[in-house]
Amino acid sequence: MRDETRTDRTFWGRVGALWGSLGVALLLGFAIWRLAPLAWTALTSSLSVLQWIALVVWVLFMLVAEGYRGFQKAFSPRVAARCRHLSDHPTALRVATAPIFAMAFYAASRRRRIAAFALTTGIILLVLLVHRLEQPWRGIIDAGVVLGLAWGLVSLVVFWIQAMTQDTFFASPEVE
Repeated sequence: MRDETRTDRTFWGRVGALWGSLGVALLLGFAIWRLAPLAWTALTSSLSVLQWIALVVWVLFMLVAEGYRGFQKAFSPRVAARCRHLSDHPTALRVATAPIFAMAFYAASRRRRIAAFALTTGIILLVLLVHRLEQPWRGIIDAGVVLGLAWGLVSLVVFWIQAMTQDTFFASPEVE
């Protein structure tokens, strides 16, 4: 009986880890899917020299700030580590709400939870502001966001595979 319980926990832990990473990946993928046509519209329009310069500078900034520093160095390794933790320590609540557990909205340090909620609130406010811009400026901003999110999605997949297949993983899940 004891072995069956452990097998059951391992199964549900793996389900939770997969659901957590898949839920976060779907969130990022949906944002890319929604913003990419707007970015493409701007890129295929007649941009002025100033707009091309703004596009290049913005895209480079977003690749470094959002893609590399935000996702690759912070968010994606933490999500992967939290998915790994969920795989090893599943509970019914954490498995059911795995994507929000993976993004540290609960069962995390107070500092991490505040950061998660503040970042989400900031993103929502920025989306509302950018939504008011006219093309091609909105598309220029969206182009940088799409590339940053794409980098984030790729890094999430890479780190999740590492976290789930290696004996040790470098990132802390920061679980409380």
